[in-house]
Formats: sequence, structure tokens, C-alpha cells
Amino acid sequence: MKKRNLFEIFLNILSDKDKELIQKYFKEFDSLCSLSKSDKNMMKKTFEEAIMLYYNNELEIEKILDLLALKNLGGFYSRPAQSWFRLDDAAKIYPVSMRHGEMSVFRLAITLKKEVIPELLQMALTFTIKRFPAFATTLKKGFFWHYLDSTKRCFVIQKEEDIPCQSLKVSESGSQSFRVLYFTNRVSVEFFHVLTDGSGALEFVKALINEYLRLTGVIINDQSNILDINENPNMEEYENEFQRVEKIPDSSGLINKIATQMTGELSRITPCRILHFKMNPIKLKEVARSYNLTISAYILSIMFIACKNASETYEGDFAIQVPVNMRKFYKTKTLRNFSMYCGIRLPINQINDIDSIKDEVIEQLKNKSTKEEMHKMAYSTKKLIKSIGFIPLIIKQPIAKFISGIVGEYAFTSTLSNLGVIELPNEFKEYIQDMEFTLNTSTINRASCGLITYNDVTTLSITKKTKDPSFENKLYELLTKDGIELIVEGSEIYEG
Repeated sequence: MKKRNLFEIFLNILSDKDKELIQKYFKEFDSLCSLSKSDKNMMKKTFEEAIMLYYNNELEIEKILDLLALKNLGGFYSRPAQSWFRLDDAAKIYPVSMRHGEMSVFRLAITLKKEVIPELLQMALTFTIKRFPAFATTLKKGFFWHYLDSTKRCFVIQKEEDIPCQSLKVSESGSQSFRVLYFTNRVSVEFFHVLTDGSGALEFVKALINEYLRLTGVIINDQSNILDINENPNMEEYENEFQRVEKIPDSSGLINKIATQMTGELSRITPCRILHFKMNPIKLKEVARSYNLTISAYILSIMFIACKNASETYEGDFAIQVPVNMRKFYKTKTLRNFSMYCGIRLPINQINDIDSIKDEVIEQLKNKSTKEEMHKMAYSTKKLIKSIGFIPLIIKQPIAKFISGIVGEYAFTSTLSNLGVIELPNEFKEYIQDMEFTLNTSTINRASCGLITYNDVTTLSITKKTKDPSFENKLYELLTKDGIELIVEGSEIYEG
């Protein structure tokens, strides 16, 4: 029996008063939703499903309609899509440098303590997306650059059935550059890097989960660290902050030497393995301090050792890319990309154990992640984008792929991106178990790592392109050898 018929049957069991309330509700819905007929019907079904779910859980109709108040739609779905957004300077390189089957996609996931209720997660997305207009877009080609064109549609969640961090089909008409997934008690949002970086993505995920919890009946009193989904978007949130970076005499920050790569047979299925090492952050910090290292420096050190364990090469340098959030140097509200990176580089023949490399790791992290060095890199990015700005896009693509390779994939062996300790309202801890930050990786760089800490759990997420388990096995060995207890989650190798 079709869902629509089910809702008609449902209406017939209601009192005249409740039926009148719902009819009035959907009459207002019609005035607030001017989507295409198919999208409007799809969205209306999601509202009907949520209403029936609540009713089956013995909520009164007035309470249900209050939770699903149509003020949460605002005027977003009633107005035609007319705005568009230029890409920020970091984002411009992503769509023109894509290779077949590869896309710079990353994932933020929240593990809840109870199973996800899909109907309410769908409503949370419907209500939240209006607050992030630059995400409610489709990627389009201009003459010189790609751009983001607003799209008004029924943005839908998906049950997770595929390998994480798969490419999005951005070439399709009306496509979107993010996806919201659920699986048992996990909510994941995957972003094409063209939209935002980890910090900007985090703001969206926080707002989405906050709205989801509200719809489940949770009262969150402290909203100070969450964007209000019913506030008008602040256009400062969509500024290309690279344009404000001032010219400096020495701006050679993007020049990199070629780095040695890990070896190992590439898998046909990519990524072929994703693992999450979950550990106690207090113990992790204690171990790092025993080496006189920060947590990032400690994880970097063991990554260098793991890289050597996963390579047949004994000459050259390994280099690990460490993204640096520029927001800590510049006062900004932007939700766009505004991160640069420092490259920590070590000769392979000097990598033996943590003690043999820790001083160099500390020194390079200290010197290469300063505001001055990050300013140089940001200006170099701005200058590079400007230098190829007026080359037609069809000619620009092979140039961009070459540039992306020499300053990115080929210049680094791996990546460690640490989002740090996530601050959320205290009430969230009762409902959220932990978080995960997962990066995709290229066929050049065989593995990448994301690090995030929430609710007394630090999660190191490892993404692999090869079936060879040497890299992750070595990380596991080094962490456990230092007395860190690990809970290991994730996948087996997808291709045996």
C-alpha cells in the first residue's frame, strides 16, 4: 500500500478537530512550498511520515504540529532560486583538477547513543539547509571557473549502503555537493571540498544534529555554540577570505619538492579500507607528553614510522600534510574553505623510532605553522588563482591538474587533519557517543588520517587505497605498545 494512501487512512481515524488542524497545516505548507510538483510531493510525504511516526508514539496532534512548525521552513522553499556563489580560492582548484573516479570528499560523522529515526533526520535536514544557502547549491561550469548555483529542491537523506567518501555526481543537473547518510545509530555528512573545509562543515553538522535532537524531544538550553537555523544567513559566512590576504614580498609558500610515496598494490575498489581507532584522550595526551610532544606531533611521528613500514623505498623524503585553520589567525565568520597546510618532511633514512624524529617534528610544526608562514601560503594561493584566472576553463583543466599534483598529491606522502576537541552543549553528551572525521585519499597518497575528539573519545580515522595493511598495522602496534587501549571499528579490506 502506498504511503499516500496510508496517510489518507490515518486522517480518517482522527477526530474532526485534529483533522482540521492537519488540513490547515498542509494548506499553509502549500503556500510555503513552491518547488516542482515532484519535489513538493516528495517533501509533503516526508512531513506525513513524520506526523504518523509521532502519532504512533502517542503524541497529540497539537504537540506534533508544534514540533514540525512550518516557521522552520521560513521562506526558503517559497522563493525561486536566484542567487549564486563564486568559489573561494582554495575551492576553485578542486573541480578542475578532479581525475576520473576521484574527488576530494571528506566526512563528519556523529555516533548517537540511540538508533537514528530516519523520518526525523529527514525533517531536520529540511529545516536546517535554509540556514546554509551556499550548501543548497549545484556546481556549474562558467567560462573561466566553476561556480555554485542555488537550487531549491527536496534535499533527502540516504540510508548508508556504500563505501564511505564516494564521489558525488556533481555533473548531473540539479546535483548537490554534500550528502546526509544514516546507518543504525550513526549520522554522517559527506562534503565535496568545493563547499567548505572541516571547520565550516562542523557548523552544519552541529546545527543538523541540534535540530534532530529537538525533533526527538530533547531540550537543549545552551545554544551559544550552535547556529540558529531560523536566523537569516550572515553573508560574512560566505566570504572568500583569501581575497583579504594582503600582498607580501616573499610568497613562495606553495613550492614543494616531490615526496616519496608508500608502495603497495592499489585496490580496484576505493577507498578499500576505513578504520577508526578510538582511544581515551587523557591517556593519549599522557603518552604524548612522555615524549614531550603534543598529540598532533605524536600522531605525526608514528605516521612517519608507519609510512616507512608501508614502503619498499629507502631513499628520499616522506612528507605529511597538516592542514592549519586560518581562522585562528584572522577574525572571520566564513564557512567556506579557509585552511592552509604545512608540510612536515623527514628523510626516510632518519626515521627509526619516535625518539629519532620527535625533535625535528616539533621544530617543523612550530616553524611552518606560524601566522607568517600561513600568510605566505594563503597569498601564494591567491596569486596562483589570479595568474590562471582568465584562461578559459576548457584550457585551464590540464594546467590545474598539473598544479594540483605538484603542490598537493606528489608533494606529500599522507595527510593528518586534526579538528581538535569539539565543543558542544553539555546536554549533547547524554545523546552523542563520539565523532569521526574521515578524509578521502588519492591514488598517489596511499593513506590519509583524520583526528577528532569529543565526549572523552579521540578517534583516529584511517583511509586506505591499498590492500596492504602495513600502514594501519604499524599504527596499531605503536599505539598499543605505548599503553593506549584501542577500540577498533570500521571495515575489513573491501577487496580481497
